[in-house]
Amino acid sequence: MTELSHLVRTGRIVITAGSGGVGKTTTAAVLAMEAARAGRRSVVVTIDPAKRLADALGLSDGLSNEPRRIEGDWEGELWAMMLDTKSTFDAVVAKHAETPEQADRIYENRFYRNIAGALSGTQEYMAAEKLYELHEESKFDLVVVDTPPTRNALDFLDAPARLARFLDHRLYRLLMAPTRGLVRAVNVATQAFLRTVSRVVGSDVLDDAVAFFRAFDGMEEGFRDRSAHVGQLLIDTATAFVLVASPRRDAVAEATYFAERLAENGIQVQALVVNRMHPRFSRRPADRVTQRRDELADTPLAPMAEALADFEIAAEREHHHLTDLRDAVHPAPVVQVPILESDVHDLDGLDELATHML
Repeated sequence: MTELSHLVRTGRIVITAGSGGVGKTTTAAVLAMEAARAGRRSVVVTIDPAKRLADALGLSDGLSNEPRRIEGDWEGELWAMMLDTKSTFDAVVAKHAETPEQADRIYENRFYRNIAGALSGTQEYMAAEKLYELHEESKFDLVVVDTPPTRNALDFLDAPARLARFLDHRLYRLLMAPTRGLVRAVNVATQAFLRTVSRVVGSDVLDDAVAFFRAFDGMEEGFRDRSAHVGQLLIDTATAFVLVASPRRDAVAEATYFAERLAENGIQVQALVVNRMHPRFSRRPADRVTQRRDELADTPLAPMAEALADFEIAAEREHHHLTDLRDAVHPAPVVQVPILESDVHDLDGLDELATHML
């Protein structure tokens, strides 16, 4: 049994990561689909707003923030969803608000409505929050997360810690100071700071921001505690990272960077999937194949020998490009998926991809 087969049959959480355009979303969809085929209840969650997951599943009407069941030829269940940052943020606020009135004050605040889906890091943290929620609910045997392109995926890993750092930041404490009745000296400092900021962003924007943070009063501990649990889940042994790349130099460089960053955090890549590889048709080294091509140059076999040599040269070049990446993910297995005739746009395409991957 391959490592990927083992993951789809026994894993709890799989996170796929890689640069854009390497087949990361389709890889995530295949893993969730094969888990359903093995009799499990799986869900694939995309953080990428490009709607590639819906396209890969053949869904013309798209996906939403709620899991949608995908019908198919499997014993288990396959579900899919696309993260809606604002809806997830609303649910988190409702969970931690001390009263429904406090939650309503936040929902109605213009600053909150503007930043809930757009603030830097919000999407990544809410994705981690959704992952934690799905894991804790235990409705699914396997949760597969399709992350945004690689460096955003690193934001995904760091998001819980960044939220905790924000709640401990001096700026946040200054904004909250008047609400908490701190000493007058702190209030004076706060007012001076706010007057300066208002000249830059405008008094209306600042008033909304201050009202938002003060409506947030009393919820920090809940957010801080939750972010700690979310962060722990991302590095837990129940969470497996599958790195996805293509033989392109830039994709390999991105994947190598991500693998090294994971290693710095004590996280081992469980498997590397390299899509769109040129197939090899000969066991001979490329230089022997090109030598044979030259020998057949004036024969009827020349066109075939030329094509074979081109494939072997491309395949050997790709193998060389992957050397550093293989070293970075060692001892994780490397799964090489050949170039397919067409892009994946439905379940049949996912089936074909699965035959090469597992």
